[in-house]
This record gives sequence, C-alpha cells and structure tokens, in this order.
Amino acid sequence: MSKPGRLGVGIIGAGKVGAVLGAALRSAEHAVVGVHAVSEASRDRADILLPGVPVLEIPEIVRRSELVLLAVPDDALPPLVKGLADAGHWQPGQLVVHTSGRYGTGILAPAQAAGAIPLAIHPAMSFTGMSLDLVRLNECMFGVTAAAMVLPIAQALVVEMGAESTVIAEEDRGTYHAALAHASNHLVTLAGQSAELLRRIGVEAPERVLGPLMRGSLENALASGEGALTGPVARGDTGTINAHRAALAGGEIPSDIRDAYLAMGRATAQRALDRGLLNETQAATILDALS
Repeated sequence: MSKPGRLGVGIIGAGKVGAVLGAALRSAEHAVVGVHAVSEASRDRADILLPGVPVLEIPEIVRRSELVLLAVPDDALPPLVKGLADAGHWQPGQLVVHTSGRYGTGILAPAQAAGAIPLAIHPAMSFTGMSLDLVRLNECMFGVTAAAMVLPIAQALVVEMGAESTVIAEEDRGTYHAALAHASNHLVTLAGQSAELLRRIGVEAPERVLGPLMRGSLENALASGEGALTGPVARGDTGTINAHRAALAGGEIPSDIRDAYLAMGRATAQRALDRGLLNETQAATILDALS
C-alpha cells in the first residue's frame, strides 16, 4: 500500500541535480511519470537513476504531473516558465518546484498566475549525478523559499528526500547563493591554484599534500569559525608574507594565482583585525605588505 499524499512527479532537466532528486522522490514512493532529457548524457543518467521512466516532451510532462520539478540552468528558468504559461500548460493546484539557488518563487509568477503553487528548494551540495548522491543527501541542507501557507509542503519534500532545510527569504536568495558559490566554487579554484604551484616545483601528487591540510582546515573553520585561523597573517609574520610575494612574483607564475593570494591575504588580515586576532599595528603592516 502506498503512502498517503503520493504525487505524480515530472522532471524537467535530467542533469546531475534533476535525476538525483527525482530518484530521491521516487524512493519516497512518489511516482515519477516522465523526464525530459535532451543530451545523450542526460538520457543515460535517466536510464540509470530513473529506470523505466519515460522520456517525454516538456508539455506532456507538465500535463501528466501533480508536481513539476524544474532542474534547469538559472538562465533557462525564466523563459521556460513563461513559455509554458504563454502556451497554457500550467494547471491550477499543480506544485511547481525549481532547484535554482539564485531565484526564489518570484520567478515562478507566470505559473502561479495560472493557479500553480510555486516552491523553491535548492540543495546546497555539489552533485556527481550518480547514485552515491542519494546517500550524500542525508548530510545536505536545502535552502527553501515559499509562501507561509505552503512552506510546510516544501519542507516535507526535503525531508522525504532525506535532507534538512533552512528557510531563505525571497529577498535574500541572491546573498544566499553568493555565499554558497563563494564557498564551493572558489574553494575549487583555490585548490587548483595551490596544486599548480606544487606541480611547478616538482611535487608529483599535490592532492596528497593538500588533501589532509585542506580537509583539516575546513573542518576546523566550520567548527570554530575564524578562531581556527593559523598561518603568517594570524601570526603577524610580515617577513613570511614578503617571502611569499617574492616567490609568486616571477613571470612564470600565472597572474591569477598571485592576484588571488594577495586579495585573500588582504581579506584575511582585515577579518583578523575586525575579530581582534591582530592589533591595528600588525594589521597595517600586513596590509601594506599585501598592497
């Protein structure tokens, strides 16, 4: 016997996020009635994570679904929602859920005008598009945005997928998404730049050098905040900072690495000063070295 309140779910966008969330909803005994997958990679992903689910055109998915999950790139979301509204495809009472971090529910206004119920649920997680993501959802937090009357629906969907949620106000979605992009995307850039420096001096496996250091630093930072800061800035060690600048000044070092080191050094010094980890004199000396 199926659980009460099970929905017919349509997935528009069988990318890494859409296919995984569709599989998670299916595991919660919702019926995935169709998936839209254009590329060969998307079709393969749908075959693996959503076996037996028919690949359909978007209007047919919307027609069949009680819940439509829009897992498309941010820039593709507005024209998709409006185009379906202009063609009269949205249905009264239908749940329309998008997974974009950038947008709240305002972007779904054309669907809402047709009587649909808009929800925004964004998983704060980096997806591989493989089944292991279903396990990783247990540690994931979703940023959810919805009107107060239907917010419990968004929260319940997240719980059914095995995750937790935090409520993000509509006007705060930009800040929310910037924070996540800064933490995730720039961490990848930082790791890549540091690995390149090590490779340039002959380190064959930079990931083995950086892995324990970066994982430990991240865990300490999440547990203790900026009180976990170590290194030359926290020590007020201007001599070491000047040595770093000299090492990075050579023409063979890519400018993006040098610029990133100096910019992050300045940000670190300023935040250390604001939190009392450095005094005014120490901070001024360090900022001067990093100018």
